[in-house]
Amino acid sequence: MIFTNKNVLITGGSTGIGLATAKAFINAGANVWITGRNADNLQKAAEEIKSPKLKTVVSDTSKLTEISILEKVISESEVKLDVLFLNAGIGVFSPIAQVTEEEFDAQFNTNVKGHFFTLQKLIPHLSDGASVLFTSSSVATAANLGTGVYSATKGALNKIAQVAANELAPRKIRVNIISPGPITTPGLASVLPPEAKEYLASVTALQRMGDPDEIAKTALFLASDAASYITGTEIKADGGYLNYALK
Repeated sequence: MIFTNKNVLITGGSTGIGLATAKAFINAGANVWITGRNADNLQKAAEEIKSPKLKTVVSDTSKLTEISILEKVISESEVKLDVLFLNAGIGVFSPIAQVTEEEFDAQFNTNVKGHFFTLQKLIPHLSDGASVLFTSSSVATAANLGTGVYSATKGALNKIAQVAANELAPRKIRVNIISPGPITTPGLASVLPPEAKEYLASVTALQRMGDPDEIAKTALFLASDAASYITGTEIKADGGYLNYALK
């Protein structure tokens, strides 16, 4: 798929799915902005990608003041975004009886409020016919133990994306959802014990964890003209996680 000179913004683009997707878009010819709240991680990402087509922006999705900083950067760049990939996210996995208010607020601020207001601030900077993508999760419709808050944030995100698809349709802007299953990323590794990887692989039909590059390919497809008649849709790139796990 070709994205020559297209302008792409990826939130949470310094590691994992975001980083893999940034590489894929750049390899396809796009100009890419990635955000992250950690300047060191962004610098590492830039050193890994090594492309003049990449720009980094320190911006914490959970804070409206920093979303405004991102909006200012895009505004001053005087570009229209062809692809907006709302990918930043965090997860804290605890039983409902043990969840703290801080854990609840952190996840909703990043995973829901952050995406909602990033989209809101950047709507004026989207080109007509642009593609907006949300990273959700297969757990949005599952009921796994310890995922009460995280699953709720992803369920809320799905509904926001579906409403946005209708509201932005007059400008031919397509809005879609990617719901990965268990993916081998630094973020997942940081919140789960090593033995959990074997379990997560075992509850997919394909009997393995996914790779960030596989989600990146899904993102490029949905952002491309090949998906020109797809909007308001959730694509599950989960190795058969839900179908297998719920048998």
